[in-house]
Parts: sequence; structure tokens; C-alpha cells
Amino acid sequence: MSSKGIITGVSGPVIQACVYGKVRMYEVPLVGNSRLLGEVIRIQGDVVDIQVYENTDGLRAGEPVVFTGELLSVKLGPGLLGTVLDGIGRPLEEIAGQNIYIPRGFQSESIPNDREWDFVPLVKPGENVHGGTVIGEVMEGSYLKHMVMIPPEKGSLVVDHVSGEGAYRAEDIVAILSDGTEIRLSQKWEVRKSRPYYKRLHFDTPLMTGQRILDTLFPLALGGAAVLPGGFGTGKTVTQQSLAKYCNADIIVYIGCGERGNEMTEVLEEFSQLMDPSHDAPLLERMVLIANTSNMPVAAREASIYLGMTIAEYYRDMGYDVAMMADSTSRWAEALREIAGRLEEMPGEEGYPAYLGSRLAQYYERAGRVVPLCGENKEGSVTIINAVSPPGGDFSEPVTQSSLRLAGAFWGLDKQLAQQRHFPAINWNSSYTLYSFQLQEYFVKQLGEEWESLKRFLTVTLDKEKRLKDLVQIVGRDGLSESDKWVLEFADLAKIFFLQQNAFSEEDAWCDLEKQKYMITVLKELNKMILEKIEKGVLFEQIHNFPFRKKLLELRKYSAEEMVVHAEKMYEEIERTVVGQVVE
Repeated sequence: MSSKGIITGVSGPVIQACVYGKVRMYEVPLVGNSRLLGEVIRIQGDVVDIQVYENTDGLRAGEPVVFTGELLSVKLGPGLLGTVLDGIGRPLEEIAGQNIYIPRGFQSESIPNDREWDFVPLVKPGENVHGGTVIGEVMEGSYLKHMVMIPPEKGSLVVDHVSGEGAYRAEDIVAILSDGTEIRLSQKWEVRKSRPYYKRLHFDTPLMTGQRILDTLFPLALGGAAVLPGGFGTGKTVTQQSLAKYCNADIIVYIGCGERGNEMTEVLEEFSQLMDPSHDAPLLERMVLIANTSNMPVAAREASIYLGMTIAEYYRDMGYDVAMMADSTSRWAEALREIAGRLEEMPGEEGYPAYLGSRLAQYYERAGRVVPLCGENKEGSVTIINAVSPPGGDFSEPVTQSSLRLAGAFWGLDKQLAQQRHFPAINWNSSYTLYSFQLQEYFVKQLGEEWESLKRFLTVTLDKEKRLKDLVQIVGRDGLSESDKWVLEFADLAKIFFLQQNAFSEEDAWCDLEKQKYMITVLKELNKMILEKIEKGVLFEQIHNFPFRKKLLELRKYSAEEMVVHAEKMYEEIERTVVGQVVE
């Protein structure tokens, strides 16, 4: 039963109303004569506070409020992939056909009901089913199968009726269970409530990103969580876009949470033209985009994170690996802060509400690699990659620090690296991952026992460079030994050849594991060759003039097999032109 009320106060996106009847937390009301969508966020007797997901200009005291009795939900079903939704799940393409701005009070489902899908049943009448059981499938796009599942809250039941193969719309009934439940192609789920699963699994498989610095030094596990903090201009958005294009997840959920409108425009324009590198199909066929730009209502920004996570969990329950990217959670936290301020709640550190950490924890805990309810022989995962925009690049601020306690990988972006045009500008000294030990077996199985030694060689080289740079500040570069001078030079070559990556180059935007292994092997052999000759008397000045940088950058465009051949030619040229000049 829905209740009614009237508006008694307006404070930006927060509305105070007097209610006649029963309401519950997070219930969705329709506010004012324009029937604006909102959500109950505080109850004090017969007075409730409502955050409204739309512009509240023009609302007046005395206007009616209708409480729907439902919590904020999203309609899930075929047709989600390839769509662009706003922060509360309304399709922007449908709105764009009517108006360049979102009309006030506009209500629409996240998936279309006028489109038909070819349904193939996978169960028969009389079969036992339970919550999560797949009863049929439809093709969504050219290669992804969309599973039609029993709602997860259902217990053990029997199928009374199943529709035959044919074309059905999202609201059409395709099965009836023994308790009278009607199963449609689509289902609704409350966005703030996590979807259940059978059991959690250990992290043992990496999310392959194609970014060398990430896959080699700071890998992220499927079902894990990574934080990508950085100041303005450090490349957060470009890095996340590269991950969305090239990572090995089956489904991508990309959330533009409070970002600039022109950035989201670039994302929409670029992604709509890209082809999936793993399949001969448009990239959008495996993506859901949620656009909540900085000029949209602040309350909807807070809801967009939960909307994206619910969609990610839905595809996880089908047995897919889902990567969810939010850009950025700082804007989400700012929305929390603004709402809390209007509610006159006691502020915590830097004005954020005291419950910032717990809200972040509730969100991060919905990530994971699980056995879904659809079957014990299936696995699905939700991997989180969140950008954070700390003011002034200060990583000690509350959102970054709260995220660090919850995420397993920290990919810190460095302003100085970005100014030097070193991209991705991930600082190898401050970044870390907690998944290395759990993923070690996978990498050794794929790349052999030598992978760990190659990785250790790279990290030791970068550590040596850091120590030598501190020493140079005291004694100067001329005070170093010949071998130490080479170490400094070689570390720069390693950074240019291996750690830098051009996101806009077809040859370099993505790099597979085998090629990463050979690239480090080339560096190791080069270093060994030069150090042996230095020990025999070759001076650093004799080596310095050789065009190492040019030769290594030429190698980067080749495949792993071709690189071996061309590297041998480089070694021969070095031997012939430089290293042969041994001082007797």
C-alpha cells in the first residue's frame, strides 16, 4: 500500500515532507506535481527527508508526495548491452529522441519493451528449478548469450509451463512455476541490495589489461578491486578507457560519475566506433555505459554507483567475468558530502560524512569471484577499477585512504611523470598489489619458471635507479662508477621501452603476456652484455653514443617471435660498433 504526504521544506536536492501512513528507508516517492523521482533517506516520526534525483527548481511547500512502496530498482534483461543510461537507469538514447535535456519527471525502463528477442528454452515442464536456474537463453548481439534466470530469491520449485522457441518481448511471460510465479525475459532488482551467489572463490586468475606495467608489476585478480588515484591531467580517464577496450573481461560496465560532459561525449563517440579486439564485433556489444555528468543532479550521482554494480552482478550471475569502472568515486563521495550537509549531519574528516568508509566498504564488498546460483560448474566475477580524484593530488585525503583499505591493488598516478609525457603515468615506486602471490602459479604456468626471475630483474633495476639518483644528488653523476652510470642509463631505457605505452598506437596500445616476457628478456640480455664488457674495460662514454633508445623502440612494434630475431641483430650491431672497443 502506498502512502501520501505533502512537501514542507525544500533544501536543494533534499526535500522534507510530512507523511500520512507508513514509509521505509530508501523507498521511492514521486515528489511534487511534476512527480520527480526521489528516495527516502531519513525518517523522524511522520516527517521524512527525501533526496530527489532531479532538479528541484520550482517545487513549493504544499505540493503532494506519493510513496510507491518500492525501493529504487532497475529492470534487468536483454537489451542492456550497448545502452547508455543516466544515474538512475533511464535510457539517454530514448530521451535524446524527444529532447536535448532530460525532461523533469521523465520515467522510463532501462530496457526497451518494443523489441523482440529469439528465446530458446533450456528446461521442460516438470523439471525442478531454484533461484538462479537458467531456463532459457537469447542472443544479445552477435556472440553473447543472455541467460534468462529464475529470480534469485526463489526456493526449490517445479516448472509448470515453458514457452517454445520464438520471438518475445522483455515483458512477455516465458515460464510459469508451481507456485504461480510468472517468469519473464526481464526482472527487477533493488540497486542497493547485493545479488546472492552460491560461494566465493579464491583469486587465482588475473584480469589481463594489456598494459605492461600493470600485468607485469601490479597485476589485478579477476574479482579483485583496484584504485587508480591521480590529480588533474595524470591520465585517469585515458587509462580506464584503455582497460575498457582491451581487458579480457566478458562485460564492461563503465560509469562516468560526475565527470565533465565533454569527457563523456568523447567516450560515447569513441566507443561507438571501436571494434572489440577479441571478437569481430563492435565494442559496445559487451558494454553498458552509465553517464552521470557533473551538471546532472547530485543525488543521481550517488545512485549511479549502485546501479552499475547491480548490472555487473546480473551478468556475473550468468557466469560472465565483468569489469566495472567508475570515474570517479571522488565525485560520488562529494555527492554524499553535499547530501549529508543538507541533512545537517555531523561532518567527519574534510567535511565528508562519518559513514564514508562504511558506504565504500559496502560497495567494494560486492566485488568478487564466485560460483553463481545458476550452476556449480560455472564461475563469474565482478572486478572493480575505480578512479579517485584527490584534490591537488593529495593521496592522504579521506576518499583515497578509505579506498586503499578496501582495494587489493593501488595504481598511483604521478603528476611529474605526466608532465614528462610518460604514460601511463603510474608510479612504480608507490604503487603495489596484494594479488601477486595468489597469481604467481598462473603466470608461471603460462610463461614458465623464468617469469619470476625476469620480473624480479625489472624491479631490482628500478630500485637500483632510485638509490643511485639519491647518490647522484650528493656526489654528482661523474662520481659514479662506470657500471653505475650504465645502470642509470639502462633504467631510463627500461622505462621508455617497457613501462611507457602509447594508448593511441595500434601496435602498442595492447601487449600480450608472451610479448611482455620477451621484452624483459631483451632488456636482461642487453644489460648482461654491456656489464660484461664494462668489466673488461669498456667506458660508459663509448657506450653512451649508441642509439639504444631508437633500436629498442623499433623492437616494440614487432610480435614476440619477430622480436627475438631483430634483437639478435641489435646485439650484433652493438658488438660490432661499440662493445668491441675494449681498453687494453
